[in-house]
Amino acid sequence: MKTGFYFDEKTFWHGGGNFALTLPVGGLVQPLVAGGLPEAPETKRRFKNLMDVTGLSNALALSTAPMCSVEELSLVHPLDFLQKFKALSDDNGGNLGLRTPFLKGGYELAALSAGLSRTALADVLTGKVKNAYALSRPPGHHCLPEWPNGFCLLNNLAIAIEAARTAGLAKRFAVIDWDVHHGNGTEHIFYERDDVLTISLHEENNYPTDTGFIADKGRGAGLGHNMNIPLPAGAGHLSYLEAMEKLVVPAFERFKPDVIIVACGYDAGTYDPLGHQLCTAETFRLMTRQVREAAERLCGGRLMMSHEGGYSEAYVPFCGHAVMEEMSGSQITAPDPMAEVVAARQPNPRVVQFFSGLIDEMAVEFFG
Repeated sequence: MKTGFYFDEKTFWHGGGNFALTLPVGGLVQPLVAGGLPEAPETKRRFKNLMDVTGLSNALALSTAPMCSVEELSLVHPLDFLQKFKALSDDNGGNLGLRTPFLKGGYELAALSAGLSRTALADVLTGKVKNAYALSRPPGHHCLPEWPNGFCLLNNLAIAIEAARTAGLAKRFAVIDWDVHHGNGTEHIFYERDDVLTISLHEENNYPTDTGFIADKGRGAGLGHNMNIPLPAGAGHLSYLEAMEKLVVPAFERFKPDVIIVACGYDAGTYDPLGHQLCTAETFRLMTRQVREAAERLCGGRLMMSHEGGYSEAYVPFCGHAVMEEMSGSQITAPDPMAEVVAARQPNPRVVQFFSGLIDEMAVEFFG
C-alpha cells in the first residue's frame, strides 16, 4: 500500500493581489520584483516538482480530490460566513479577515484546498492508502469559524476532522501543528472538545502575538486536551526533536488517538522570512519519523499531514521531500544542498541546554 499525495494545480492559482511581504503595495511601500504575499504558489509547486524530478512521485499514490460541499464546510464554518465569502468571490474577490485577500474564484479554490485534506484523511481512515499528505493551499490552521486570518480562508484540518467524525470513520483525533506560527484557529474550534487533542509547537509571540500560551489548556470537556509549546526564537534542530520526544509523543500516548494528524508547516526552517527558528530538512524528516512511529504503535499507522506555511521557495522543497521520503519509506533522496551550512548555524550547547530546561519545565506543567 502506498502513501497518498493529494494536490491540484488549480490551488496554485490562488492569489491575493500585490503585496510586499505582508504590506499592501502603495504609498511608501514599493512593489517587489515578484510581487505578492509570502504565501505564494512556488514553494508548493517546487516541492511537487522536486519529487517529480527525483522520481519520488512515482512511489506515491497521486490524486486530486473534489472540493468540499457547503454541507461539509458548514460543519465548521457558519452558513452566513460561507455565503459572504462566496458572494465576494463571485464578484471580484476581497478580504474577509486579517491578511486573507483573495481574487475572483477564491471560494472555490479554498473549498478545493479543504477537499484535499478531507479526502486525504478519509482515505487513511478507510485504508485506501498507508498514510497521506495533502498539499493544501490556501492553508487553514489560523482560520476561526467566522474570521479568516494569517493567509487562511477555511480551516482545512478542522473540516477534514469533522467530515470524518460525521461519517463515523474515527472518534478520537490527535493534531500536532509544527508550523512556526500558533495554530490558533484549530485550537479555537476544538477548545471545549475532549475527542480532539490539539498540540501547537510554535515560535513564541510570532503570530498571532496574543495566543499560544502554555496556560491555555482547553475549557470544559476540553480541559487538558489543548497543549501549547511556545519555543523562543532560535530553538533549532535538537530542541524541536526534544520537544517532540518529551511533550508531543507522551501526549499522544496518554490520549490514545484513532489517527494522528500533522499541520505541516515548514516555516520553522532556517531560511524562512516569517520565522526565526533554525530547523533543517533533517529536523522535518526526524519529526516525521517520530509521529510515524507513534502512529504505528498507537493507531495502526494512521497518519495524515496537511500543508500549512513555509515561505522559502528554495528550501521548502527539500524539507518537504525529506518528509515524503520518511512517510513513504522510499530510498529516493534529495540531499539538502544547505546541510553543512544549516548544521553550522545551530545553537551552541549552552543555548541547547537552556531550551532543554524550558522543555523539562513544560513537561512538569503538562504531565506533573
